[in-house]
Amino acid sequence: WTQVRQSGGGSVQAGGSLKLSCLVSHDAYGLWCLGWFRQAAGDEREAVARIDNNGRTTYSDSVKGRFTISKHRGLNTLYLQMNNLKPEDTGVYYCVVNKPDIQPCTDGLLRDHGAWGQGTQVTVSS
Repeated sequence: WTQVRQSGGGSVQAGGSLKLSCLVSHDAYGLWCLGWFRQAAGDEREAVARIDNNGRTTYSDSVKGRFTISKHRGLNTLYLQMNNLKPEDTGVYYCVVNKPDIQPCTDGLLRDHGAWGQGTQVTVSS
């Protein structure tokens, strides 16, 4: 029903910054519930941040104060600004979006019903 294409990522030293972008192609659904997950090698995929239709944001404790999730409705784009990166932030980052009829906006519903981006590698060296 929609396509989700990511860009950004790469390698950076600890303390550096990166910005991820995610373009959602299906405008009819708007940008209701969107999120970012990440997966380190050998670990399960974990929620990083999400934003709902009212702009309310939620962050995992591990990134709170360092990462900022935002969206540009006119561009159908989701962003993740990552500052003060740490080696433990290394992993593959995925954006995910849910349709407006899937409520509420939660990590669980994003994980189970969302449309996922292709993933992008973020590597933070010490």
